[in-house]
Amino acid sequence: MANAHWTIEGLPWDKLDPAKATPEMLKLAKAAALVEYNGHIYADYLCNIFRDDPVFCQVARDWAVEEVQHGEALGTWAARIDPSWDFQAAVQRFRDGYQIDIHAMDSKRGSRAGELVSRCIVETGTSSYYTALAEATDEPVFKQICKHIAADELRHYKLFYDHLKRYLNAEKLNRLQRLMISLSRINETEDDELSYAFYAANYWTRPYARAENNAEYTALAYAYYKPQHLDRMVGMVFKASGLKPHTWLHSAAARFAYSRMRKKAEAARAAA
Repeated sequence: MANAHWTIEGLPWDKLDPAKATPEMLKLAKAAALVEYNGHIYADYLCNIFRDDPVFCQVARDWAVEEVQHGEALGTWAARIDPSWDFQAAVQRFRDGYQIDIHAMDSKRGSRAGELVSRCIVETGTSSYYTALAEATDEPVFKQICKHIAADELRHYKLFYDHLKRYLNAEKLNRLQRLMISLSRINETEDDELSYAFYAANYWTRPYARAENNAEYTALAYAYYKPQHLDRMVGMVFKASGLKPHTWLHSAAARFAYSRMRKKAEAARAAA
């Protein structure tokens, strides 16, 4: 699964155009770089949860290599746009201030199938997010990076979904249980991880203010989503939850999700 399709060195750096890199996208890229670069830490967690499944553990390790590459690509781009920014120093600030329990031996989702539903939801969100950024930016290198990452995350979704099907045969999660895990994981996008990454990447010279950092991050990130991004995202969530996409329920859920996102963005702008 290791990515042989693109490299950081192979990005079109000769077309880099700092004038087309908006301050808002630069802030988001810096924060995303820190989260993606932690991929190997999440692989440690997954390999504890799936400790007697060497096939999946290798999948998790290969997945982490690509996640780290995403972080390095975003961090390299951000540092070229803003040469005063030290990517590795920002990574260390983030890791010092935000940690996950990599020593957990059981998934907090209640089962391994539940953990894989959760992983599908994460890949759903990131694929949609980077697609939205790629379509919104005019900076050639950032656009290419986001396209590459979006494609990788879609492939990761399919990979985790394949393993989910394998575990469902043994663990028998029903659709309601899968949907509840999906909704729980979606709500966790508002937890401390992204807020603290945004802080560690952009505002480390002042004390961490969770509400303020979360509001600014939400206002900036949600602004790039269009209805088609939410439609695609809801379809992937439905599939991971055992529901049929491309139905009236899917359409209604996508409209609701987009409306909810716009309201959250407006509230965040007012609070930022």
